[in-house]
Amino acid sequence: MAIGLDVETPPEPENPEEYDYEKCPFYGELSVRGQVLEGTVVSTDMEKTVVVEREYDVAVPKYNRYMKRRSRIPAHVPGVLEPLSVGDTVKIAETRPLSKTKSHVVVEVTEEATAEDVADLTGQAEPEPELSAEDFATDEEGEE
Repeated sequence: MAIGLDVETPPEPENPEEYDYEKCPFYGELSVRGQVLEGTVVSTDMEKTVVVEREYDVAVPKYNRYMKRRSRIPAHVPGVLEPLSVGDTVKIAETRPLSKTKSHVVVEVTEEATAEDVADLTGQAEPEPELSAEDFATDEEGEE
């Protein structure tokens, strides 16, 4: 509860001399304010940054139905929460602008990703079993 949110405080950094305290809400000066959102990590390609995707429903009054929308939010990952992987469910909190696109920071990992979640998000299905020569063999006695 050190940052004003009901999240568990991670352990202190291992290398205090090399740690970036400026962009850490737990052990540094970075304050969190505004929205607290929950989403799924869909990209970890950048250093100290993840892209969090959240899906929500929007009412369409003309058709009296709902449609799905999604938003992708870049968020800073403090060194005490690294490493994150694709498919993890995380909580992000709004902060001051940290860069041109980043105004959120990861404050909690709520659920670790499973192999099935990663396959769904990356679009890679489990490989199909390879067929052998016996599977392609035809019944030559019945054909003329």
